[in-house]
Amino acid sequence: MSYKKLIFTRNFTTNRRVVVTGLGVTSAVGLSVESAWKFILSGKSAVRNLPINEEYSRLPCKVAAAISDEDQNIIQSDFSNTELKSMSTATVYAMFATKQAFASANWIPESIEQRKRTGVAVGMGMIDLNDICETNKNLSRAYNRVSPFFVPRILVNMAAGQISIKYKLMGPNHAVSTACATGLHSIGDAFRFIKHDDADVMVCGATEACINPLSIAGFCRLRALSTSFNELPTEASRPFDTKRDGFVMGEGATIFILEELEHAEKRGAKIFAEILGYGLSGDASHLTAPSEDGLGAQLAMERAIHDAKLEVCDISYVNAHATSTPLGDSIEARSIKKIFNDQENISVSSTKGSHGHLLGAAGAIECMFTVLACRDGFLPPTINLNQHEDEFKEMNFVPNKHQNWNTNEKRRIALKNSFGFGGTNVSLCIGEFIK
Repeated sequence: MSYKKLIFTRNFTTNRRVVVTGLGVTSAVGLSVESAWKFILSGKSAVRNLPINEEYSRLPCKVAAAISDEDQNIIQSDFSNTELKSMSTATVYAMFATKQAFASANWIPESIEQRKRTGVAVGMGMIDLNDICETNKNLSRAYNRVSPFFVPRILVNMAAGQISIKYKLMGPNHAVSTACATGLHSIGDAFRFIKHDDADVMVCGATEACINPLSIAGFCRLRALSTSFNELPTEASRPFDTKRDGFVMGEGATIFILEELEHAEKRGAKIFAEILGYGLSGDASHLTAPSEDGLGAQLAMERAIHDAKLEVCDISYVNAHATSTPLGDSIEARSIKKIFNDQENISVSSTKGSHGHLLGAAGAIECMFTVLACRDGFLPPTINLNQHEDEFKEMNFVPNKHQNWNTNEKRRIALKNSFGFGGTNVSLCIGEFIK
């Protein structure tokens, strides 16, 4: 028996530039990129009360940034009943955003060569706990009430798998699950796949659909969720504010089309921004709490700047992870302050006051807003920020209203941070596209 050898022509350079040519979003702040961006710049919040029912009423936290019923109907109308049965809600969100992203990029791979050079890197932080609970109830009634789609629905790689299958993409098929750092790790890994010539185009990002009584209860038991603003839901998520008392859960998906620059230019693609560097680290400290010295966060940011071949002074904006927890926000702000050493032109903001914390998908949606900030020159606001700790009095947290991103004619360059349980940290360096 003879075997044909597969021969690949590879370019082992890391000088390939990677740009963003497509974006898509499914979220409580909008079902399109431009409507979501407009919502964020307006300084409004999509956080609202959870349904009034027996399961939620006994929980300490009664707020979330859930996608409205009206928007859920719009999303579901894009799929057949068979598709909805075979996919988890998180996968549906990802597929809905992917369709937008390809339309935004004005490109879908059609030839076999294009499909070989296009990959997927889409992750999720948690599987749908509600799916497991309902399936367990069905099993208690009868074995044949367990859906044959149950296992595929709860696998964290199925969003990536479904995207790959639908669009027949044969490049890297990759799924990341690193808690709340998932989205940014997915985009960073995709960036490296293109840099190292494993693909010319990557569909990447993250998705999450975990607003249900069990997940809310679990995070409440960790004392991670806000419970002091149940009567004022739009004020519950308040990054960096002295009255912050925990995060507010959100849901949705954000998908990027990353592309090698020459590939994008040859087809005349619209370019949103450029990915410049990717930094990762581990706290090696605690299961759920960030390292108190902030060293892990610092390392991730420093490594992203180093990977981008830049200096600290080149960065003028940080889109923070800042989830609105008392400990985490202070540690991140302190880490940023140490790196930038009270640099006057540095601005820091978190958009979680508007859309809540999307867990694994948080980094992806916030990275999208960072890309749009680089494109348009507006800094998204940190809403519900009325007072911050005295030690950060010199820092510009872009409170409550968006600001013009003034760089004195320098290139707009930002860092985007995400941190996850288990002490996993990631920072991405993103720049305004300059040919």
